[in-house]
Amino acid sequence: MSAPANRPDYRVTVDGQDITPVLRGDGTGGGRPRLVALRLSERRGDEADQLELTVDDSDGQVAIPPEGATITLQLGWASGAGVTVGLVDKGSYVVDEVEHGGPPDALVIRARSADLAGSLRTRREHAWHDTSLGEVVRALAGRNGLRARVDPTLAGIAVKVLVQTRESDMALLRRLGREHDALATVKAKTLLFAPIGAGKTAGGATIPAVTIARGDGDRHSYRVEKRDAAGKVEAAWHDRGKAKRQLVTVGDGDGAAKRLARVYPTEAAARAAAEAERKRCGRTPRRLELSLALGRLDLYPERAATVRGFKRAIDETRWVVSEVTHELGARGFGTSVACEVAS
Repeated sequence: MSAPANRPDYRVTVDGQDITPVLRGDGTGGGRPRLVALRLSERRGDEADQLELTVDDSDGQVAIPPEGATITLQLGWASGAGVTVGLVDKGSYVVDEVEHGGPPDALVIRARSADLAGSLRTRREHAWHDTSLGEVVRALAGRNGLRARVDPTLAGIAVKVLVQTRESDMALLRRLGREHDALATVKAKTLLFAPIGAGKTAGGATIPAVTIARGDGDRHSYRVEKRDAAGKVEAAWHDRGKAKRQLVTVGDGDGAAKRLARVYPTEAAARAAAEAERKRCGRTPRRLELSLALGRLDLYPERAATVRGFKRAIDETRWVVSEVTHELGARGFGTSVACEVAS
């Protein structure tokens, strides 16, 4: 008995209307399939996930969705060998770009994650005094209608003064993430703030590591880049009591210290930022990119990954997924994944 054919599956809605039958060709248009290509890029950090749909409109019967329309996507496998059958919810996306061209006429719809749209990108003025990093993140989440999940190792860090001047909440979170070597992102209506590579779900559970074998893919690229490690990092802070600028230094070494450009309001804030930069510079800059023959919905950013079947140096490295791209089209359904060295 032959194995079942690998058949991808998907479900797409636009503003609550299921357009999957139209895209498949089993709804309107005399059974003609209309989905030419689907591409979903998932990233970690403050970069919005991106969805791109290319739809056949050679007969002129496809309506152009309005800017701001909400698209939901489920993606997976209908049947097959070596795949997990079923649909996986891949979230909601807001249409921000539409392109129509030809011949043959085609409609390209580009949308970004709904979680990172709207008020998070509105510039604001605000100041915090004598609080904690956890309280700041929870306040940012609350005024954007989000839940907050702050790692306990970061939540209790004291914040003496924090000023937001014509800065969006997302930009402020990006700044705080860099100063504390942390990931700041929004997933499933939850604002996550955790050490890079912590591997936690929006609910706070540890994400188990996934294994990728060389036989799962058809191409790979392993790259090691030279980076000058920072033995010492200096950060300036404003000493209000003495009315002058002071310096803190973390790390050691005989070489010149790396100086951060920003001036921090307190010694503690300057020290935390300098330590975060030293850790960042100390990471080995290695990157692994894999092109997998069959779509893998169990791969997503921040998931720890173990690989096998490559060179020893690659297999023995602790990896964390940094970016995933799913593509469905004429060649079937495949996944490309980029990994960085785990902290």
